[in-house]
Amino acid sequence: MQLEVMLDKKNGRVWDISEIVADLQWQTARIGKAGTLSFTLIDNNRFYGDKSFTISNGDIIQVRKDQTNVFYGYVFEIGYGAGEEIRIKAYDQIRYLMANDTYVFTGKTATEIIQKIATDSGLKLGKLADTKYKIPSLVADGQKLLDTMCKALDYTLINGYGNFYLYDDFGGLTLANVSQPLTDFYFGDESLMTDYDYAVSIDSDTYNRIKIVQDNKSTNRRDVYLAQDSANMAKWGRLQLYQTADEGMNSAQISQMLETLITLKNRESKSLRIEAIGDIRVRAGSYVRIFIDRLGINQPMLVDECNHKFDGDHTMSLTLKVIS
Repeated sequence: MQLEVMLDKKNGRVWDISEIVADLQWQTARIGKAGTLSFTLIDNNRFYGDKSFTISNGDIIQVRKDQTNVFYGYVFEIGYGAGEEIRIKAYDQIRYLMANDTYVFTGKTATEIIQKIATDSGLKLGKLADTKYKIPSLVADGQKLLDTMCKALDYTLINGYGNFYLYDDFGGLTLANVSQPLTDFYFGDESLMTDYDYAVSIDSDTYNRIKIVQDNKSTNRRDVYLAQDSANMAKWGRLQLYQTADEGMNSAQISQMLETLITLKNRESKSLRIEAIGDIRVRAGSYVRIFIDRLGINQPMLVDECNHKFDGDHTMSLTLKVIS
């Protein structure tokens, strides 16, 4: 394994710090978080004796494995202890979307919304898939920029236009559809997996009753839309999801949202955590095949979180969600 870690001081000086980096981890999450890189600098006198070598918040960190791009981001935290090691934490540019602001969009696709916010924030854009669905109205008052983008993607999903995920691809903000082709390998029995933890739950994202309300200015009342599964309510108890529809949505659009939500949420959630031999092609948002005969699993799953560890060997932990 050839791991290359470069430190760019933004002043024309670039340091190759590969040989003094230890315990490097790269973490990605599919929703709501920036990609994170953490590692330790070990003092072997190669650079620390050179007074011109410094590492500062805002410096650029670039990581490649076997000449393949892995991470491009910015130092956000430098930690010191009693020893000589220095702890570094860096984030990709999605970290800058944690700022709050107000936006109002009418008749825009999630792609257009993401492009607008990213451009306003001075972020670099990569490839943005066309989400096609024009959201009637989206109001975000003092919300995190990333939450506003994710809300637009949620509207796209629940209205039947596909499941998309946002990530930073080595310095370019990228939007892709999770239905992209599967990797040409699988995780499970006799393939890459070293351990797993499997759970079937109704505790976190299962709802058998969906209630959507919308303010009606003409009647000065709230219109209520309901969908429920009586059989599952008898079995699990009432698990209600409550949402408010934007003013710009008509009854047909709300009914479509209701139908999509009850289809997506009225079922047990199945989660799987896998420990495996590392493969840099896998990150949060990837769509991978899992085969575990004991559990009767032989199907694609979505990677919700991915943690790559480089410490002599390359290993990774995957948190997955069943797609179907």
